[in-house]
Amino acid sequence: MSFFEEIAAALDRDGVESRVHDETMFVPITAEVEIQFVEIDPLLPAANVYIAAADVDEDDEDFEAVLVSVVFSVEAAVATVAEHMATDQVVTVLRDLLEGTDERIGDLEFYQDSVNPNLVRAEVGDSSELHVLVEVIDGVPVANVQFIALNSEYDTLIDQAIDEWWESDGDAELSDEDRDRLFNDLAVEVNLEGEILALGNFEDFDRLFDVLSLAADQAEEWESQLSPVADEDFDEPEVYDIFGADDLDVEDLEEDEEDNDLEDDKLDDDGLDGDEFDDEDLDDEDLDDESER
Repeated sequence: MSFFEEIAAALDRDGVESRVHDETMFVPITAEVEIQFVEIDPLLPAANVYIAAADVDEDDEDFEAVLVSVVFSVEAAVATVAEHMATDQVVTVLRDLLEGTDERIGDLEFYQDSVNPNLVRAEVGDSSELHVLVEVIDGVPVANVQFIALNSEYDTLIDQAIDEWWESDGDAELSDEDRDRLFNDLAVEVNLEGEILALGNFEDFDRLFDVLSLAADQAEEWESQLSPVADEDFDEPEVYDIFGADDLDVEDLEEDEEDNDLEDDKLDDDGLDGDEFDDEDLDDEDLDDESER
């Protein structure tokens, strides 16, 4: 079998369609995008991998295929196709979230994080956010969802930032996009940590939208239950050492050492110092008694 025939058979086992024309294999990713494998060495084997617009005439001057990698095995070719298909799914889900194309999230307004383009956020409840991170993990598109009840200082700092912004440019108007960017940048700058409720990872994106819809409905309830508890509301439990080590301090140890020194001095004064006992202190009678025994 040729290199392309082996790739086609492997893709077919994964349910992926492909077609070969001359020295090029075409693998559709979406209706608009396709992967093209162009064989450059049939013996090694090797093929260049291009991303191109689908259903475009090669003679079209605007047609341009972009070289993205080179593969040297069937396994690498299949993995490349799977990665690009997964990436396309990630882009599609992020677009659906940002544009609100699904009616289940009609009440949510997601905006893209200024640091991580794969993270989108939406305000819910009184002072909370839904974070959805969509990325490819081991070749599979996965969405991680978190509900974050923001720090109580967040709103105060936001108000201060808005006031400063207005003072710096009083004639300008704050658009929704500017407002979202302001909130996002401020949260990153001050690193305000909130109470996090992990909602899980989802490979089924239809289920993802059901979960987001539920989260929007439950936001205020979750928010109230995730409010941080002040430390003074709880007394720190006392910890006891059953061996009494907690009762010892340096002064007690020093007093004990002084007492021991006094007892040693008293023994010396009474002539009971162990150093004074030697062989000369044993008289003959003691030796005789020992012999009789």
